[in-house]
Amino acid sequence: MCCWSLHVLLMSLLPFLSFPGARDMWRAYSDMKEANYKNSDKYFHARGNYDAAQRGPGGAWAAEVISNAREGIQKLLGHGAEDTLADQAANEWGRSGKDPNHFRPA
Repeated sequence: MCCWSLHVLLMSLLPFLSFPGARDMWRAYSDMKEANYKNSDKYFHARGNYDAAQRGPGGAWAAEVISNAREGIQKLLGHGAEDTLADQAANEWGRSGKDPNHFRPA
């Protein structure tokens, strides 16, 4: 199988491979709502992205798509650009494989 064919195959499987990553993102969101702990959202952003990205390219793709959509919606609802930038930094931190506990509140 040539490199191009492998790329096409992977791209066709990406949505299927993204389901576990999407589940990781939902779990982090649910945990954040349940914890209801002040100033903890960056930790949950990083953790959801980290967990999803650990599942491979499909999980990383799901984390990026979900994170960008969520931040786009926040922007439409009038949340500050500064908060969006901080959330995206936490998202990228987690997706890059860095420890999400960096953002864990005391």
